[in-house]
Amino acid sequence: MAEKLVQWKRQGHIGRIRLSRPESMNALNGAMLDELRAIIDETRNNTRGIRVVIIEGEGRAFSAGADLKERLANGELNQIRQSLSRIKAVFAALERLPQPTIAAINGYAFGGGLELALACDFRYAVRGAMLGLTEAGLGIIPGAGGTQRLPRLIGPARAKELILTARRITADQALEWGIVNGVADDLGHLSDMCTMLADEILANAPLAVYQAKAAIHAGMDADLTTALTIETEAYELLLPTKDRLEALEAFREKRPPRFKGE
Repeated sequence: MAEKLVQWKRQGHIGRIRLSRPESMNALNGAMLDELRAIIDETRNNTRGIRVVIIEGEGRAFSAGADLKERLANGELNQIRQSLSRIKAVFAALERLPQPTIAAINGYAFGGGLELALACDFRYAVRGAMLGLTEAGLGIIPGAGGTQRLPRLIGPARAKELILTARRITADQALEWGIVNGVADDLGHLSDMCTMLADEILANAPLAVYQAKAAIHAGMDADLTTALTIETEAYELLLPTKDRLEALEAFREKRPPRFKGE
C-alpha cells in the first residue's frame, strides 16, 4: 500500500493536516491533491467532530508549489489545463469549509504553496520561512487563486508588487504586509500559536463560528446593503439553536457555557 502523501489526525476538535512529500518540498502533485480533497470533503461532513483545521508541511517547506516534474511529464496543454482545474477546485473546497482553517507555514511557501495558504482563514509563519508567488519567473501567472485572493487580502498595489516581480519575501515582511497573522520564533512556537488560536475559537459556539465565517465570506464581494442582509440571515439561523439557549443559561448560572454544536 502506497504511503500517504497527506497525513491526517484529530486532536480533540482540531483536525491536523500535514503535507508529507518532504523530499520534494511538499510539491503538489495529482496524488497529493486527490488525498487533500478527500480529507477536505470528509472534514466538511464532520462539523460536530472537527471544528478547526490546521494545515502544515513536513520538513523544510510548507509547499514549494506545483510539482514541475509532473508538469514536464504531462506537457500536453489539455493535461496542464486539467491539472490547473484540479488544484483550483481543491483550494476552493478548502476555502469553503465551514470550519476555520489555519495555515502553519513551517518553511518555504512558493507559488501554489502560498496559494494554498491564502485559501485558509489564517496564516502563521515561522521566522526564516520565505513566501512568494513566483510564477511570473516561470512564464506563467498564479493560477490557483493567487491573483484574486492576495489583492483582496493586502490590496492590489502590494499584490502586484509581489506577483509581477516574482519576489520572495521573509516571514517578517509578510507580517508587515498583512499576509500572515503572526510570526513564530521556531517550529514549537509556531505549533503553539496555531493551537492557541484554535483553542480560542473552540471556546465559542461552533454554529456561531460557522455562520460568522460564512457571512464574512458571502458579504466580502457584495454591496453593504446586501451584505447586511446576509448578516441578518446568518443571525436568524442561530436564534433557535440549543447553543444560544445554553449561553443564556450559563450566563444566568455564572458558569462557562457547554456548547455542543446544536
